[in-house]
Amino acid sequence: MDDIDRAIINQLQGGLPVCERPYLEAARHIGISEKELIDRLSQLLERGVLTRVGPLFQIERMGGAFTLAALHAPEDRYEQVAQCVNALPQVAHNYARTHELNMWFVIATETPDEIEGVIARIERDTGCKVFNFPKSREYFVEMKLKV
Repeated sequence: MDDIDRAIINQLQGGLPVCERPYLEAARHIGISEKELIDRLSQLLERGVLTRVGPLFQIERMGGAFTLAALHAPEDRYEQVAQCVNALPQVAHNYARTHELNMWFVIATETPDEIEGVIARIERDTGCKVFNFPKSREYFVEMKLKV
């Protein structure tokens, strides 16, 4: 990463402007062209420096639901289980942990009723018991890391 890449990440952690051309507006703040910003974001995503660029939604306000879930994937099948879990469009992201429950992931669905169906499918497809940890309270923690 060079100084411009760092400036892009630092600038966009606060969000994109809500306007007709948000990338153009963000690029002006950084001092580069809109095309360069978009190209550099693509490169950062391709290299795995960034995993996602996009909005965060209050899914419950739109009628949807999400939950934190975990399972134990046997070490010899970990990658196979991860591929199966990650292949589902309802799985937002996935984390490996050094714990008995060594795979944690977020399930996001269009309706609350769909959560259990996704969990059942993961259990059926992987043979692993899924533990559901729905939120009981919401906290807003704004964390911005200067790079």
